[in-house]
Amino acid sequence: MTDSSSPVHPVPATPAAPAQAAQPALRPFPTRAWPDVAIISVLSLLGVIGYETSFGDYNFLIAGVGGLVVGTAFGVLGYVLRLGVVTNVLAALLGYFLFGSALTMPAQSLFGVVPSLESLAGLALGAVWGWTDIVTLQTPVEAPYYIPVVPYFATWLVALVGTMLASRWLVVRRSPLRSSVLLIGPALLFLSGILLGTDETYFAGVRGVAFAAIALIWLGWRRSAAPAASDSGVRRLQRRKLAGTGMLVTGAVLVGALAGTALAPTQPDRFVLREEITPPFDPLAFPSPLAGFRSYTKDLADTPLFTVSGLEPGDVIRLASMDSYDGRLWNVAGPDDMAASDGGFELVGETLPLPELMRAGGERTASVEIAGYDDVWLPGVGYPTRLRFDDDGSVASAGDLRYNSSTGTAVLTSGVEEEYRYTIDSTLQKGVDDDDLIDTPAAQIDLAPIENTPDVVVAKAQEFAGAAESPIEQLRAIETALKTQGFLSHGLASDSVPSRAGHGADRMIELFTRSQMIGDEEQYASAMALMARYLGYPARVVMGFAPQIGEDADSVEVVGDDVTAWVEVAFEGVGWVAFHPTPDETDIPQDQTPKPKSEPQPQVRQPPRSDNEDEDLLTAVEIDDSDDEKKDQPFVIPLWAWITAGAVGIPLLLVFGTMLVIAAIKARRRSRRRNRGTGDRRVAGAWDEMTDEFAELGFEVPRVGSRRQVAAAIELQLHEQGLGDARSVHTDTGPVRVVRADGPASGIRVMPLADATDRAVFGGQEVEQTVVDESWSAALESVGLARAASGRLRRLFSRFRIRSKRDWAKVDISGAKPVKAVKAAKPPKRAKPGGGEAVAPATG
Repeated sequence: MTDSSSPVHPVPATPAAPAQAAQPALRPFPTRAWPDVAIISVLSLLGVIGYETSFGDYNFLIAGVGGLVVGTAFGVLGYVLRLGVVTNVLAALLGYFLFGSALTMPAQSLFGVVPSLESLAGLALGAVWGWTDIVTLQTPVEAPYYIPVVPYFATWLVALVGTMLASRWLVVRRSPLRSSVLLIGPALLFLSGILLGTDETYFAGVRGVAFAAIALIWLGWRRSAAPAASDSGVRRLQRRKLAGTGMLVTGAVLVGALAGTALAPTQPDRFVLREEITPPFDPLAFPSPLAGFRSYTKDLADTPLFTVSGLEPGDVIRLASMDSYDGRLWNVAGPDDMAASDGGFELVGETLPLPELMRAGGERTASVEIAGYDDVWLPGVGYPTRLRFDDDGSVASAGDLRYNSSTGTAVLTSGVEEEYRYTIDSTLQKGVDDDDLIDTPAAQIDLAPIENTPDVVVAKAQEFAGAAESPIEQLRAIETALKTQGFLSHGLASDSVPSRAGHGADRMIELFTRSQMIGDEEQYASAMALMARYLGYPARVVMGFAPQIGEDADSVEVVGDDVTAWVEVAFEGVGWVAFHPTPDETDIPQDQTPKPKSEPQPQVRQPPRSDNEDEDLLTAVEIDDSDDEKKDQPFVIPLWAWITAGAVGIPLLLVFGTMLVIAAIKARRRSRRRNRGTGDRRVAGAWDEMTDEFAELGFEVPRVGSRRQVAAAIELQLHEQGLGDARSVHTDTGPVRVVRADGPASGIRVMPLADATDRAVFGGQEVEQTVVDESWSAALESVGLARAASGRLRRLFSRFRIRSKRDWAKVDISGAKPVKAVKAAKPPKRAKPGGGEAVAPATG
C-alpha cells in the first residue's frame, strides 16, 4: 500500500524482453493433481462395479476399467501436450474409438484388436442406445453385441472430464465447492449402477460406505492451506485436520451404516429402472397363435414347416403359451394385463433364464431349420436355457428376439424366415405321477384375467368335476369327460361331420349344446382351460406341434398336420402339469348327425352383448384388435412423456433457475450498496459494483493496490482485448466523466470514477445525492459498454458468476508472498487546507 500523500500513477505495462525463450512443447502434469485423479478413478471403480447385477459376471470390468484408463490417459496427454479443451476432447474421442473395439467387442474387431466398421458402429450405437437397451434386457445382459459399450463409455467420460478438471481447473484455486464438483461424475456412475441393475444388491452397503469415506477424507485433506503459517502452526493445523477428518469419517460411517440398515428398502421394493419401464414389445400387436390353428390343418397340412434334430420319442414342440381370454380369443397376455408373476417379454441374449416354478427333468439340445414356417413365434422344446442362431440371416435378426421366461415363449418380432437355423439347449419339465399330486395344491399364481366365460362352460365344469376333491382329481375328471364324450373333427371335407373353427364364447356354447361334442384341439383345450380357471386353478393353453418321432430318428420334419394344443396347470413346488383333453375318436355315428336337441334346454344366461354389435362374441376370421373397453379409462400421462419432460425440463430448470437465483443475489447486492450508508459509502459502493461486474465478465481485477492502479489495469485489459473502442451515447456524466471528448481512443474509461470515488471518500465533505447518482450511472454505463462489446458466450457465463470485493481484496494470486496485515489508520474527518489529494486503497 502506498502512502496516501504520494501521487499514484497507472502501472505501465512491462516491456517485452528483446529475445524471449519459446515455451517448451511439453509441460509436466501438476503434481497436486495426481492424487485427485487417483481418487476419481477409485470412486469410479466403486461405482461401475454395481453393473455386476446386470451383466452377471465380471467380464464387463474389462470394458469399465479400460474406459477409466483411456479417459484418464487422454486427459493427462492433453495437458502435457498443451492441447486446448476442444482439441483435447477430440483427441479423447479418437482414443475412444481406437481402443474401444478391443475392450468391448473383440469378436467384431479385426484380429480381436483392430477396429472394424461393425465395431466402430457398435461404439457409437452403444453410447446412445445402450442405456435404453440395458433396462429392457433380460439379465444377464448379453445382447445386442454393443451392450459392453455402456460401462466403457460411462467410465471413459467420467475419467476424461475428471482428469481435465483436476489438472486445468482445480489446481488454479482449490476450494471445497470446486473439489465437490469432481465428485459429481463418480456419484452419477454409482447411481447408474443402481438404477440400471436389478432388485438384487451387489455389496451395496460396503460400496456405499467406502465411497462416502474416501470422498470425505479427500475433501478434507485437499482443501487449500492457510496463506501463511509458521512451521508449528502448520503441524498443529495438520493434527487438527487429521483428528477432524477421522471423527467426521467415523461418524459418517456409523450413521450411514445404521441408517442404511434401518431405512434401506427390502429387495422387492428396491427401485430400479427395469422394473418401471415396460419392455418395448406388445404381443397383442400380433395375431393370437391359437386363432390360426385351422390354417395348419387345412392349408398347411402337408407343407414342411421346419426340421428338428435332437428330439426323443414323446417330445413335443412348444410354440406359444396363452393365459388371457376375452370371450373371443385366447391370447398371450399384453403389457396392460400382465400379472405380477409374469415377467413379460424381454430382450435377451444367448442365455435364457428358467422359470421360477418348475421341476427340472431331462435336457435336450435341438437344432431347428426353418422351411415353410413364417410366423413370429419361435418353435422350441421345453424351457430353453440357451439359444444360438447359426446362419447369417438369423444372426442379423438376433436383436429382435424377445423371451418370456415364465411361459417359455420366444418371439422374433421381425418374423421367422426360410432357411433360418438355430440351436436350443432346453430343460424339460419333470413328469409327475398323479398319485404324487393327490395332496399337492395348485400354485398360487396371478394370471391375466378371464372374461365372458359362458354359463354352460361353468355348468359343465361342475358336472365333470363331480365329487372329486383334490385339484388333480378334478382336473383329470374334466380331461377324461372331454376325451371320452367328445369327437375329433378338424372341419375338413374328409371328416364325417363338419366342425366350425374358433374358440370364442359362441363356439364354446355350440360345443356343449349340440347333440355331440365335436371339435379339435383348439376347442377342447380352450374349454378345459376355462373350466379349470372357473374352479380357481391357474391354467393356460399351449399351442405347439407333436410330430411322430422314431426311436432312431436323427431328425424329424414337422408339417402343418402335426399341430396340437393342450392345457397346463401349475402345481405348488412341481411346475406346470400338462393335460390333453382332445378325444381320439373320429368315427361319429351317422345316425346321430349332430343337430340341435329338440327337448327344452335349461335356461342359460348368455354373456352380455352390445346393443350396436350383435356379433361381438362371434369368432371372426379377421382378428379384431380394437380395445374399446379402455376408452372410458381416465387419461394417464405415458411414461415417455414424463421421461421427456424430465430430460428437457430439469436441465432448463437448473440453467434458468440458477440464473434467476444469481440475478436476485446480484440485485440485492446492488441495492444494498446503492441505498445504505452515507453518501461517501454509496459512492464507494458504485466503484465496488463496477469492479465486481468486471470480474464477473472475466477481467482480472487486481487483488491489491489503489483504485487508480485497479482502474489502470482494467483499462489496459480493455485495450488489449479490443473492447475499449465502445462509445457511450452520453458524452458527459457530470463530475465522473466516464467518457470524455478529449480522451484517448478507448471509449470505456474507469479512471475518472476511481478519482471521483477517492475524492468522495477522502474529501472530508458531505457527498450530495446528485454525486451518488452520477457515480452509479457512470459505473453502470462503463459495465454496460464492456458487456455490450463482449461476446454472447462471455455475457452468458457472467450471469452465472458471483464475485464480491471480499473475494479479491484479501488474497494475492500474483505469486507474491503474503504480507502481514497492518492496522490501517483511521481516515481524517476533515481534509487539511492545502493538502494534496489522497488516494484510497482498494478496500476503501
